[in-house]
Amino acid sequence: MAKPWDYIAKVVNIGDSGCGKSSLTIRLCEGRFTPSHEVTIGVDFGSRIIPVSDDPPKKIKLQIWDTAGQESFRAITRGYFRGATGALLVFDVTRRETYEHAQSWLEELRSAADSNISIILVGNKADLVEPELGGRVERRKVTREEAEEWVQKNGVRAYVETSAKTGEKVEEAFVECAKEIYRNIVEGVYDMKDRSHGIKENTTKVSMGIDEQTRTKGGCC
Repeated sequence: MAKPWDYIAKVVNIGDSGCGKSSLTIRLCEGRFTPSHEVTIGVDFGSRIIPVSDDPPKKIKLQIWDTAGQESFRAITRGYFRGATGALLVFDVTRRETYEHAQSWLEELRSAADSNISIILVGNKADLVEPELGGRVERRKVTREEAEEWVQKNGVRAYVETSAKTGEKVEEAFVECAKEIYRNIVEGVYDMKDRSHGIKENTTKVSMGIDEQTRTKGGCC
């Protein structure tokens, strides 16, 4: 029997309140959307096993820490950044101020987390940016081009536009983060014995079924 996962990594969702961080986690982990989801107080949790390599086959279990975005919880939220291996920095593409605040979130994250943390910038609520009423209303406040330029300028891994409501590219955002973490593992960036990196290898020995044991022994009688 193969291991269910090879590594487990801590990933934090950060950004202003109301950007859909919790909805992204729920969509990824439970495959559903709840429009009336309550505001996160402190931190919520989710997890998902993601394949990151076919040869050799490897999987990472993302332990997702969904943090509060309100200013009143900022000090508490900052404490959860320590030990994070990856992060989704989320803003709302229809609220420009949430994009502008991404810079301060990034600075706080990098001051508390490991220097090799894998960061994905996520523009959520992409389902709201299509022109309505025959093109007379445009709700987009942040262009894809300027977000991609921000990513390049700030040394962030990638920019992904998502919709927690429709599920569009939600999995892609988390997969991008997981694959960057795995690349760092392969390149020896992390000391796997140091828990402060927020990543742990599954060292459980794989047990073999009866058929596998028989094939391994070989021979006769």
